[in-house]
Amino acid sequence: MKDGAVAEKTADEKQAIQALADKVMAQITELFAVRKIYPNAVQQQMLVSHVRAMALRSLTGEPLPEVEADLFEDISPDSMSLAQQVVDLFGNLPKEEAWLLSVHFEVAKEN
Repeated sequence: MKDGAVAEKTADEKQAIQALADKVMAQITELFAVRKIYPNAVQQQMLVSHVRAMALRSLTGEPLPEVEADLFEDISPDSMSLAQQVVDLFGNLPKEEAWLLSVHFEVAKEN
């Protein structure tokens, strides 16, 4: 970023981000199937968008804004564990990513 302008990603960067997101989404689909978790269309779209953003942060090193742990105290241990498994697939994201991702899993479990 220079002079407040947003840096445009190259086609290769976009492709790498999308490929990583697709790979992780395929693994999430498998995890959901085993646990009989079925997100509706809107939940799926939000999850895909979030995973794409996680892929971007994983590949670029862009940090998350500060996240408060106590906002996630009502998330079930199962959803938190599942989210951490997914975050671990990236190999380089902080635990706060699991907190945010766990919300998607918790909501989808209610279907």
